[in-house]
Amino acid sequence: MRIGDYLIDQVGIDWPNVLASWHWLLPPDFTLWLVNRFGDLFIVLEDGTVHMLDVGCGTLKHVATDRDAFCSILDEPGQADGWLMIPLVDALVSSGKLLGPGQCYSYGTLPVLGGSYTVENSVVKDLSFHYGAFGPIHEAIKDLPDSTQVTFKVVP
Repeated sequence: MRIGDYLIDQVGIDWPNVLASWHWLLPPDFTLWLVNRFGDLFIVLEDGTVHMLDVGCGTLKHVATDRDAFCSILDEPGQADGWLMIPLVDALVSSGKLLGPGQCYSYGTLPVLGGSYTVENSVVKDLSFHYGAFGPIHEAIKDLPDSTQVTFKVVP
């Protein structure tokens, strides 16, 4: 496995602007470290801890005490498959869904709203759309109990 095959190149992306709609969940100060092909972020806080923004679930979770610990955990069996979504990325590449610059894999239906982690529910989107669309959805539903029925009105 080559880890770079499962990460997004961050060069040339205006991350503060792209991530603006996640202000409610992301801490004010962090270093963006890694971004998987589904746009999940691995960030490092000022105390050195590593956290993962899971865009599909709308959560920010502590995953390691520091970068070295992260790398050790990533080497554990199955962990890279989960954090980097290796089997799904491989299936998407095999199906011909390839990413261009400034793009990531995204969801037709967010997993938190019942969508699945499958090739059929995966689409290629610009990073700005991916974060811009899903940040406000997660913010709107963050305090709702599980299984709550929701309806969204799309306003142009």
